[in-house]
Amino acid sequence: MRSPGKDRQVFSVKELNRYIKMMLEGNDRLQHVWVRGEISNFTHHSSGHMYFTLKDADSRLKTIMFASYNQRLPFIPREGAKVLACGNISVYERDGQYQFYVTQMQPDGIGSLYLAFEQLKKKLEAEGLFAAERKRPIPRFPRAIGVITSPTGAAVRDIITTLQRRYPAVPVLLYPVLVQGTQAAPSIVRAIEEMNRLGEVDVLIVGRGGGSLEELWAFNEEAVARAISASAIPVISAVGHETDYTIADFVADLRAATPTAAAELAVPHHLELKQQLAYMEQRLYRSLNKRLESSRERLNRLRRSPYLTNPRRQLLLQPAERLDRVKEQLRFKMQGRLALAHERKMRLDKRLAASNPKEQAVFARRRLASAAKQLQVAMQVLKKHKSQQLVSAMRQLDALSPLKVMQRGYGLVYDEQEKQLIKSVAQVEIGDILRLKLADGRIDCHVWSMEENKHGGTGNDTEL
Repeated sequence: MRSPGKDRQVFSVKELNRYIKMMLEGNDRLQHVWVRGEISNFTHHSSGHMYFTLKDADSRLKTIMFASYNQRLPFIPREGAKVLACGNISVYERDGQYQFYVTQMQPDGIGSLYLAFEQLKKKLEAEGLFAAERKRPIPRFPRAIGVITSPTGAAVRDIITTLQRRYPAVPVLLYPVLVQGTQAAPSIVRAIEEMNRLGEVDVLIVGRGGGSLEELWAFNEEAVARAISASAIPVISAVGHETDYTIADFVADLRAATPTAAAELAVPHHLELKQQLAYMEQRLYRSLNKRLESSRERLNRLRRSPYLTNPRRQLLLQPAERLDRVKEQLRFKMQGRLALAHERKMRLDKRLAASNPKEQAVFARRRLASAAKQLQVAMQVLKKHKSQQLVSAMRQLDALSPLKVMQRGYGLVYDEQEKQLIKSVAQVEIGDILRLKLADGRIDCHVWSMEENKHGGTGNDTEL
């Protein structure tokens, strides 16, 4: 193996990686460079750092964005999003791998502010801050109106002028705030909270005149949206022109197309109120006249009433006539009730007579005599039947009696002790003593010879 010469420099791995890192970081073209690509393998680490890969159709670039930079992003990166990223190319010495260290990033093809607007809108809508049921009605006749806007813009002049023209009696409290720039959102939040703390107004108008999305951005901040949502005083949002929509418009209890429209929605017009009062006065006058006429007609009817024209007839004679009719109805009803009671008594008497113990005893004796007679007849019939059965059984038994058979010439053959009935020659041997029982006596026999019938039946050669 060839060893390096004395004039050659030998690097350690760490030294070589550090040298390459210095070369890359010293190249101006690789510092503050913009790269377009698609996010893949995105990981938002618990430390706050973001690790991902920027890729296109032909290549990959490992990328990292530290928490100190990504916390200022106006949108949340997602897997597959196409972005424009600005940063520096350097080497991670430990792995010897070059990486893209991003310091700022924005969506490719869509403005970052618009994407941040859409993401915050979806988030707050999911939390229910835009729900119609949580929006409060605007008081019809507010005692005082609070205006939160810039003190120098055209919006405040339009609002105050419109309020004084439509409803001169209402006091207006102006809380001047910044409506543009990085400090605008905290200024608006403080104004809403202070107005709620003071509690001197019934309606808040929050807004400004028209402008670009960047100029109106303070009203798209999450802090402003949550302050409007938390306000105990109903809020009218009046931001920009009719075509401008902000997050504040969605969260507010009422959205006005312009600051002037907000003032018109906040108070009624005094001329319209005068017209309504005149109309109500006419209705009240007509209603009172109608009621007076109705009362006059009722009084005339009372004057013509029979109770006033002929009180004796109405108060004495007619009640006496009604009393007679009531007496007649009462008498008729009492007679009906007496008839029903008499009929019910007759039914009860019949039931009582049927339940008399004496009558029940006579009836029971009759039933007992009848039952005894029936039992006697049944016993006679049963006795006759059983006697006939007994005679029949005796005849059958007599017909089956062995004595009847033996009277016809048959006998029974037993062994000598009369313990066993002989039915076959196989039970007898030559020399055995047998006893033959006949119908009129007994014969003792001695077996001298015997012959078994091979074909069944009785053999003729047996000798006893």
